[in-house]
Amino acid sequence: MNQEANTTPAIDTNQPQNDKQPPSQDSKNLALLCWLGSILLGFIPGLAFYLVKKDDEYIQDQAKEALNWSITFVLLLIIGKILTIVLVGLLIIAAVWLCHILFCVMGAVATSDGKTFRVPFALRLIK
Repeated sequence: MNQEANTTPAIDTNQPQNDKQPPSQDSKNLALLCWLGSILLGFIPGLAFYLVKKDDEYIQDQAKEALNWSITFVLLLIIGKILTIVLVGLLIIAAVWLCHILFCVMGAVATSDGKTFRVPFALRLIK
C-alpha cells in the first residue's frame, strides 16, 4: 500500500496567513450605530465610540473615520455660513448636507457588511 496516501497533509507555511479576524456582529452593529448617529448628532457618536471602545480595532477605526468626517462637515458648514454673504453659501450648505447624509449612509451600509469605509475627501485630523 502507498503510505503517503494515509498520512495527513502538512500545513503549508509558504501561504500567507490572514492575521486579521473579521469583525464580530457586535462590532458591526456598533460601527453601524456610530455612522447612523453621526447623521443627526454630528461628531458626538464618533467621539464617544472613539473614547470608549479602545479594545475593538474595527470600531476604533470606523469611529475615527466618522469623527474625521464630522469635523470636516462642521468646517464646511462654517465656510458655507461665511459665504452666505455672497449668496453662494446657501448652495454650499445644501451640498454639504447632502454629502453628509450620503456618506453616513454609505458608511452604515459598509459597516453592516463588516467592511471598512473611507470618506473620499475627509480631513484626516485624527489618526
